[in-house]
Amino acid sequence: MTVDGFIAGPNSEMDWMVWNWDDRLKQYVTDLTEPVDCIVLGRKLAEGFIPHWASVAANPDHPEFTAGRKFTDTRKVVFTKTLDKPEWDNTVLAKGPLADEINKLKLQDGKDIIAYGGATFVSALIKQGLIDELHLFINPAAIGQGMTIFKELDGKQNFTLVKATPFDCGIVVLQYQPGRV
Repeated sequence: MTVDGFIAGPNSEMDWMVWNWDDRLKQYVTDLTEPVDCIVLGRKLAEGFIPHWASVAANPDHPEFTAGRKFTDTRKVVFTKTLDKPEWDNTVLAKGPLADEINKLKLQDGKDIIAYGGATFVSALIKQGLIDELHLFINPAAIGQGMTIFKELDGKQNFTLVKATPFDCGIVVLQYQPGRV
């Protein structure tokens, strides 16, 4: 996200993102995703995310091959109102109410769940109090307007800062838990 709180520009632009991640940031992401055995995604993001990582995982020479294997091999749950069957391997669809579906996943045996999604999906998760921890990757850019993951909020939500981690590439990761201030 940008310093001013946007995850994309008004037309989904992401040209402001820092892509030359330093090794510590890459390791942070590896450590964050290692204990995950379920990825939840909004349908719109899934349409690009899943095929991209499958392509990366199919090429052992790709520099992100390990991440590609992790994202491809991990079970994915895509939240959709429009798809009738999953279009991708190792993927199931969730079509019920968001809170019901997420809470069912949380009750299952397994490891951590990680959420990836566009502004609307993540905003709905935050609004309904379904996220246990936020890792906000703040890029050193401001864009003035765009898409935010907080647009669905209809009231104040407090978060407790767990840790702030700066990286040499300019990104700062802010780790928050919902709750008291």
